[in-house]
Amino acid sequence: MITRRKFIQISALGIGAASMGVGAINLLGAHSKSDGYAIQEFNRFPTYCEVCFWKCAGWTYVDKGGKIVKIKGNPEDTHSNGRFCPRGTGGVGMYNDTDRLQVPLIRVKDGDKQTFREATWDEALDLIASKMKSVKSKYGPESFALLKHGAPGKQMEHLFKAYGSDTIGEPAYAQCRGPRETAFSTTFGSWVGSPEPTDIRDTKCMVLIGSHIGENMHNGQVQEMSDAIENGATIITVDPRLSTAASKSKYWLPIKPATDLALLLAWIHVIIYEELYDKKYVEQYGYGFDELKAHVADMTPEWAYGITTIQPDVIRATAREMGHAAPAVIVHPGRHVVWYGDDTQRGRAVAILNGLLGSWGRRGGFYFPEGISIPKFPRPDYPKTNWSWETLGEKYPLAEMGITTEIIRASIPSEAKDGHLVKAWMVAGTNLIKSIPNKRLIEDAINSIDFMVVVDTMPSDIAGYADVVLPECTYLERYDGIRAAAHRHPSIALRMPAVKPKDETKPSWWIAKQIGERLGLHEYFNFKDYEEVLDWQLKQIGSSLDEMKKIGVKNFERKEGPLYLGDGEDYEFNTNTGKIEFYSTELEAKGFDPMPKYTPHPEPPAGFYRLIYGRAPMHTFSRTVNNPNLNDLMDENALWVNPRVAKILDIKNGQYVWLKNQDNVLSTFPIKVRLTERIRWDSVYMVHGFGQTNKSMSRTYGKGAADTELITKIMVDPIMGGTGMRGNFVMLLTQNPHNQKNKKENQDKNQEI
Repeated sequence: MITRRKFIQISALGIGAASMGVGAINLLGAHSKSDGYAIQEFNRFPTYCEVCFWKCAGWTYVDKGGKIVKIKGNPEDTHSNGRFCPRGTGGVGMYNDTDRLQVPLIRVKDGDKQTFREATWDEALDLIASKMKSVKSKYGPESFALLKHGAPGKQMEHLFKAYGSDTIGEPAYAQCRGPRETAFSTTFGSWVGSPEPTDIRDTKCMVLIGSHIGENMHNGQVQEMSDAIENGATIITVDPRLSTAASKSKYWLPIKPATDLALLLAWIHVIIYEELYDKKYVEQYGYGFDELKAHVADMTPEWAYGITTIQPDVIRATAREMGHAAPAVIVHPGRHVVWYGDDTQRGRAVAILNGLLGSWGRRGGFYFPEGISIPKFPRPDYPKTNWSWETLGEKYPLAEMGITTEIIRASIPSEAKDGHLVKAWMVAGTNLIKSIPNKRLIEDAINSIDFMVVVDTMPSDIAGYADVVLPECTYLERYDGIRAAAHRHPSIALRMPAVKPKDETKPSWWIAKQIGERLGLHEYFNFKDYEEVLDWQLKQIGSSLDEMKKIGVKNFERKEGPLYLGDGEDYEFNTNTGKIEFYSTELEAKGFDPMPKYTPHPEPPAGFYRLIYGRAPMHTFSRTVNNPNLNDLMDENALWVNPRVAKILDIKNGQYVWLKNQDNVLSTFPIKVRLTERIRWDSVYMVHGFGQTNKSMSRTYGKGAADTELITKIMVDPIMGGTGMRGNFVMLLTQNPHNQKNKKENQDKNQEI
């Protein structure tokens, strides 16, 4: 079938070919000489990291020749405490990546043949503005959707709202942390937020259930966890594999996958029936305790043992550790929590445990974060929309952000609601092909829409489907919005360019302004450059651009009260009852269970193993796997396989295998086996982000397997629309299944198993 928009390898077109100017080891901060360069030989520029969402503030050091040499943490920063993780120090590899996009590209069609050609900025921007005007005229501005992430996403969000579209989605919500925010909101009346307000440095006990601190490299949390361990804190890790955090724990509970909620409910049972909960706290601040007690009456450790395979005495021992440490205890809310479709309810169980233990608003539990509000640069009000992301996600009543998959679904005529058809996309700062499950759905949508523009620094998979590709410069070459995330006290951080943008790349604020002006939206972009915006904003809060260029980070005193609740202090939670809701009145009013219930999930068919995926300390999803600095630390992923399984399959350590999932989808490339007792026999594990099929990503093309292409079964959270992705199973194939003569041999071998 001829598709409207084929994937095109960008190849060498629009990509740099110059070699790296500085060696990878030097760029990580180590130099061949004992002292390296004397610090006074550098010019330094403030920045905050774009490699992950933690956004640690630091300094970019540039030598006298104009080369970026290294990035170091800013000691005044609450996110980094002056120390960068491997990703942060390796961030300069984004700037030096020889595979970067260089110039705007426009898709050219000649019959069945499709390719890209280089274009000028004026040509590309004129085309985009023309398409936006056309969509607005024919269908309304809401039919042009924005799918975004990070700093470029924020700039484009302003453009789209000024244009009249609030059809905006972000994978970080429904594909990552959304369920926990809904869970904590319906319990405490507050989102968890980012960075999470976990008081790890003072905790006496921390429970990690599906949270991989140390592999996710949440910088501040990793540092505080190290301090907590040195101070004797008990760490309890629940995970089917011995993760980095599990290896540092007093207790590792290798739980049967998909049964976490049963364990949480058993813990709640023990905490209540052994009277380990904070009675005074629960009596003063809690609502629905009696209902909860009755609800978990039969959910004993013995009941949970038959489901989770965790011994009853271990369940009791770990629950007692929490109770004895309370209120200085943290049951961590996790980050990537879209697993099995009941994720909000699992998050509710986590929140309820913290409420019973009295940890919310208590030292060693969760502190009350405080940020500083950055005033909006003067502009008119955004126009009202006829429909928005809320319209598309209305069947998920507690969704609080755009659900990316619902916007994608609305792009397919047969799936869209009457009058709510999405006709065009802008994708900014996110590689949808690697972040959205169900590749068939996204490809159907891409072939249904009339137009797509991609803003990116790299020739990502999604860029290969675009009509126009705009090359954004990296975070080291641009100004961005002021970082003002809430923490123990308010602080701000500045990002400014350390060097000029390479080639024809441009910052996202400039791209948004140029498109906006072509659309006649001058009043929304009433500034000469972004320095003007930043200086005006900073002066409103008692600083200036000149000051922030010198100091990088500015800390402020708290104004909204102390970090923690006082003993017996009156406090009203932002819930319907003003209390911590063990029994959720909001969920009940929406027709959902007011308390979490365990429901069994499908198990692997014979010959299949549950596919578990995760992170590595040196990589952030697929966005860093081609980074020359970080690729040097890990250039492919491996498949963790239990030796018992390997013996049955006659697989050796280091052998390459292909994977086939329950829907007969095959991995494009093989993956190397790592035999280890650190994974349960019923599961296999790989790091996310590898198996790149785009040859333009020269360092990572064909290296390892992509978990995303094997995730075809999705379990949607009915409460907020999160896409549960951990219900997929794979079979290991020792012969290349893409070779016809090997297909029968693979089939026969696995039938014997």
